Amino acid sequence: MACKKKNGGINLTEEQGNVLKAMVASEGPVSSKDIAEATGLAPKSVSCRIQALKKKGLVESPVRCKYEVTDAGKAAVLQ
Repeated sequence: MACKKKNGGINLTEEQGNVLKAMVASEGPVSSKDIAEATGLAPKSVSCRIQALKKKGLVESPVRCKYEVTDAGKAAVLQ
């Protein structure tokens, strides 16, 4: 399954929103496996969503294979 690409803006798909919400609810950096378990999405699907969110500046990777929501990501969840 290939990752779908969307152009610009902070338009979030439902799955991207769910990934962000799960990340905000967790304490500290989380793995894609943790996010998959929290959201019920397939791990491959979570990886694609994380990459899209990183490109939008909503998620960052402070350590290898762990992700956390940026301030912009937290603001996007609250919208």
